[in-house]
Amino acid sequence: MATPDFISTLRASAGHQLLWLPGVTALVFDDEGRVLLNRRSDTGRWSVIGGIPDPGEQPAACAVREVEEETAVRCAVERVLLVQALKPVTYGNGDICQYMDITFRCRAVGGEARVNDDESLDVGWFDVDALPELSEFATFRIKQAMSDAPTWFDATGIG
Repeated sequence: MATPDFISTLRASAGHQLLWLPGVTALVFDDEGRVLLNRRSDTGRWSVIGGIPDPGEQPAACAVREVEEETAVRCAVERVLLVQALKPVTYGNGDICQYMDITFRCRAVGGEARVNDDESLDVGWFDVDALPELSEFATFRIKQAMSDAPTWFDATGIG
């Protein structure tokens, strides 16, 4: 995942210390009910689409932008699925980040799924009953997107 310029600027003075950052995740479905996934270039694993909003960028606009940048698919946001503080992540270079993730359910409105930047090795539509191996983060969000039920978490962040 490419580091946004504003984070590189912050890191120049903050060093590796914990940065609290916004993040968005987009669960994009097509008319056949398939979900859009990308195989990330940084981990080699299949994942849901996501990214970091630019300063002043609305989260839903960021979700739409990230999907098109990474997959060439145009989408429209349908609803917020989940807002959740994630556990801190330590990257290979020692940088520590913690994200407040806002997950959106989206529908595809155009474009053909393809690798559209250097953040993805592969992109594809998957039937929800035939998903590749995914993280618990991605699996949980896909299940939420398939449901109309609200998600509730207790104070520990565990449902």
